[in-house]
Amino acid sequence: MSKIALLFAMLFCMPTITACSASELVPESPAVKQQLLGSPVYIQIFKEERVLELYAKMGNEFRLVKSFPICKFSGGLGPKRMAGDFKSPEGFYSVDVRHLKPDSKYYRAINIGFPNDYDRAQGYSGAYLMIHGECKSIGCYAMTNDYMDEIYRYVETAFAFGQARVNISIYPFRMTDQNLQRHRTSTYIGFWRQLKPGYDYFVKNHQPPTVAVANGQYVLAQPVIGSNKPTQFASTAGGDPFAQGKPLTVIK
Repeated sequence: MSKIALLFAMLFCMPTITACSASELVPESPAVKQQLLGSPVYIQIFKEERVLELYAKMGNEFRLVKSFPICKFSGGLGPKRMAGDFKSPEGFYSVDVRHLKPDSKYYRAINIGFPNDYDRAQGYSGAYLMIHGECKSIGCYAMTNDYMDEIYRYVETAFAFGQARVNISIYPFRMTDQNLQRHRTSTYIGFWRQLKPGYDYFVKNHQPPTVAVANGQYVLAQPVIGSNKPTQFASTAGGDPFAQGKPLTVIK
């Protein structure tokens, strides 16, 4: 009887295990990584997990090239608000070739472009917030020099092959419902809920989210089915639509 019960348990559990395993991100093989050099790239950073994920475009989706452990960041969780607070930024950033710093005093660096439109709308201040080497941070995301070499090479080569801008999404942690629930009492929870739609979009579509700022809030652009023109969604009232559950309206 116990063997039959065990067999039924295994049959019911197998789909869950398979789905779980299939959703895990697995870096591409060394041969594929080399082929992806020069393809458009995308970067995600997760503070709590202390990881930087580098993606490159293969076909119609972005695939994980490699996960890099972050050597150091400073200031704990939450967005950077002012110069001198020593916090590392969170939010959606976009950089071009001018943001590359091959001669940085911290080995090599990529300026993430803080403050962005959202930061300026909040009155946040600061400058020269980077992803760089030397494993030292006073508000930046510091990597080992070897890791920075690899990240920099993919970004630099993507620009050389025609990518105009590289998107960098910086999250306090993986924006799952469980993690947001775990941090629900944080003073930053309203801001973090604004970041979740961008995180969810990439998980679902394997494409970097297109994010803009409207009325001082992050808004996510989603493509209209059968059209190449994106539709942006924002709150019909003031405040944080994702935190307050307010209805959404279309911005043409």
